[in-house]
Amino acid sequence: MAAAVGRVLRLGGRWSAAGGPRAQALRLIYTTTPVQRKNVGASGPEKYTEEFIKKQIEEFNLGKRHLANMMGEDPETFTQEDIDRAVAYLFPSGLFDKQARPMMKHPTEIFPEQRKIQWGEDGRPFHFLFYTGKQSYYSLMHETYEKLLNIQKYQDQLTAQDLLPQKEKKNLAGSRWLTKIELEEMLLEKLSDDDYSRFIQLLEKLMTLPCADMEEKHIQKFSKEVPAQLKKVVIEPLKYDERGVAFSTGEGTRKTAKATVVVYDNGTGKITVNGIDILHYFPVLQDREQLLFPFQFLDRVGKHDMVCTVSGGGRSAQAGAIRLASAKALRSFVTEKEVEFMRQAGLLTLDPRVKERKKPGQEGARRKFTWKKR
Repeated sequence: MAAAVGRVLRLGGRWSAAGGPRAQALRLIYTTTPVQRKNVGASGPEKYTEEFIKKQIEEFNLGKRHLANMMGEDPETFTQEDIDRAVAYLFPSGLFDKQARPMMKHPTEIFPEQRKIQWGEDGRPFHFLFYTGKQSYYSLMHETYEKLLNIQKYQDQLTAQDLLPQKEKKNLAGSRWLTKIELEEMLLEKLSDDDYSRFIQLLEKLMTLPCADMEEKHIQKFSKEVPAQLKKVVIEPLKYDERGVAFSTGEGTRKTAKATVVVYDNGTGKITVNGIDILHYFPVLQDREQLLFPFQFLDRVGKHDMVCTVSGGGRSAQAGAIRLASAKALRSFVTEKEVEFMRQAGLLTLDPRVKERKKPGQEGARRKFTWKKR
């Protein structure tokens, strides 16, 4: 790393071995690597004081200004993306692990947030669960379980009056629970896998109650919405031919194979590929099963006719291309909920796998030449 710093300074036109703005910026880049961050964290929590963080922020702002001047940018509008781009330009790295590459981040991202003082001047802790070692976690468990008992008590009262509403279990499609790391960041405590699983089980038990809507705000604290990718995709409406039959088209690829399909409604299950019946074009059962999987997934086998045009690739790749194209065409015949199920099952995702290239000095992509001693 030191050699790289010297090389960049020499290429910059000025040599500054002891100081200067360029050396200051590069010194900051060097001192904020994960290795240095680990050493600072291991040296003791006393360094995570407000004065220490304030000093680090001042050095970061100064280094960012120098780095912007080196790149010919305006320091006032120099964002974190510009910093990452400048570091990648000055220190090109071929390391696969991104955390091992040079980096320059804001101190609030480098140094984790710490707890406030948990005890008073007399040495007594403020919280009664302090000596459990996980006071925030156990407080959260107590709070959630208390809400569970209150809901059950309320349901018992409604049942006694024969007023208990019959509600379906709330669907969590489109959302997820907080991960273990996200929960640890919220509580500022380290949790084991058993601790995390117990808390999630308690939340799921709370969700199954008919009157769980009473604590919907509490449940939403520990769930996150998954951004719907279907909002970006425009599903074409059904079209009608001269006979008045509804149809939809779709395109798909797999390796070098490209397919275009037309799916007709109110069919008998007839499928032709390049004018040939599917049984003759795909004699292998596995290829036919792959092609028909979208219809089987939606329970629409025998309800549609399909005309396919495919070119390039082998039989297996052509079957994969037709499968993707037919799945895209079927979106026009089903509801948005079924389309979301198709996306979660991977029917609308392009298969990126391709044949691995041959390597020089080898017999194939992975195969080596036979070693001979003489």
